[in-house]
Amino acid sequence: MAVPLLAVQDLYVAYGVIRALQGVSIEVYEGEIVTLIGANGAGKSSLLRAISGVVPVQSGVIRFGAVDLRTVPAHRIVELGIAHVPEGRGIFGNLTVMENLRLATWGRKDRAGIRDDYGRVFHLFPQLEGRKEQLAATLSGGEQQMLAVARALMTRGRVMLLDEPSMGLAPRLVREIFQTLREISAAGTTILLVEQNARQALKLAHRGYVLETGRLALAGTALELTQSAKVREAYLGG
Repeated sequence: MAVPLLAVQDLYVAYGVIRALQGVSIEVYEGEIVTLIGANGAGKSSLLRAISGVVPVQSGVIRFGAVDLRTVPAHRIVELGIAHVPEGRGIFGNLTVMENLRLATWGRKDRAGIRDDYGRVFHLFPQLEGRKEQLAATLSGGEQQMLAVARALMTRGRVMLLDEPSMGLAPRLVREIFQTLREISAAGTTILLVEQNARQALKLAHRGYVLETGRLALAGTALELTQSAKVREAYLGG
């Protein structure tokens, strides 16, 4: 049987007395798009932050290939091949588009590969190429989201963690972002996606998990979750 590229087992995360995750287990296989669905406060963002080493883990296992990530510092997790696009994008507004992209290459030594990746991200996001020397803070919301995804791609990671990529965007830009994610997936990047727009997320994903108040409530293929009466009522509008 195939071994998951990313596996989370019986994970517990807390912020003081508040339990954000309680015994959550998920698996992500290479080449998949897996989505996490749930209401605000369900623990979706906390799960991504735990994987990327931003928040401490109380107990449980987070395995990336053969590596247990619980003892690996966040910068080393990026070097291992996990890129995180956080909610709110996390770009540096006082830096230019190119400076934001260069920051993502700090640990890389392959100059030819870096040049190729600049070409790749500007092919995916042609709007950014004409704004290379523009301060990121002056970009539109959609362009800032494009920059956040482009910066993650510049790490050349095997897995991309995406937290609410459609938040605050007009419907046309949402469609563009999701189409770009399809292209990124087709090119070989594995994606773990948190997205409030459950309908769009399930159209994009292969499989999904539903979190409720820090616990895993449902799991299945995207089609199974779309057809679930519980999911339809709670997240798809009936």
